[in-house]
Amino acid sequence: MLRIAVPNKGSLSDTAAQMLYEAGYTGRRDPRELIVADPRNGVEFFYLRPRDIATYVGSGALDVGITGRDLLLDSGSDATEIAPLGFGDSTFRFAGPPGAYSVLADLHGVRVATSYPGLVGAFLERNGVTAKLVKLDGAVESAVRLGVADAVADVVSTGGTLRKAGLDIFGPVILDSEAVLIGSGVEKPGTNTLMRRLQGVLVARQYVMLDYDVPVTALEAATAVAPGFESPTVSPLHDKDWTAVRVMIPRVDMNHVMDDLYALGARAILVSAIHAARL
Repeated sequence: MLRIAVPNKGSLSDTAAQMLYEAGYTGRRDPRELIVADPRNGVEFFYLRPRDIATYVGSGALDVGITGRDLLLDSGSDATEIAPLGFGDSTFRFAGPPGAYSVLADLHGVRVATSYPGLVGAFLERNGVTAKLVKLDGAVESAVRLGVADAVADVVSTGGTLRKAGLDIFGPVILDSEAVLIGSGVEKPGTNTLMRRLQGVLVARQYVMLDYDVPVTALEAATAVAPGFESPTVSPLHDKDWTAVRVMIPRVDMNHVMDDLYALGARAILVSAIHAARL
């Protein structure tokens, strides 16, 4: 069986489990289960701490896993990123007291608190900056106020949490992270199937199926508005002056495309969700 590591908790856990379910795999029903076999699909799931997944996969103990890019790079393991999975976005930045630091070079000799010493240390080294890293497991934004560090390196969404702690963001982006599928570097049977299924879920989430009727005289203009991946499916109707069209379009463009088609004379414009796809 293909051995797959899955986050057992944290921000990636629920979305990863849902994505695997949509890809046709059987996950755990009891949150206390640590190992779940799915013989129908030839896989076995191991539910682990997100921070440990890269270590298990990199050692070859497990074949593939889902974790954050930040956790992969911070681990220093031999695991490699196979593909991004489109969720769990996060950005890592430096922050410090207002006016204390403005550029990366200002961190020379400074104490920097972070939960990701491997990731931050490698970034500083690549940029020729020597700083003392203070490893914390959480509440990094409090480190400066409590005197444990002079600056922090942490996940930033809107920056509101850091501002509440009296810190300003400065310097370059350390990393743009998201959930990724990682591998041990040794391809195992079932990996390609897993990849195709997960990619199918990503496509299904990003696209919708659009059906509409349009006068034959406006067909060319309508298919220019929504050309699809290869070419729209065009079918004749009982009324020879009209034709039916089916095409996949990006979900984010859905309403704009519908407006444009209606303006061209299209009618019976319907949108359907896509549950799975293979492109």
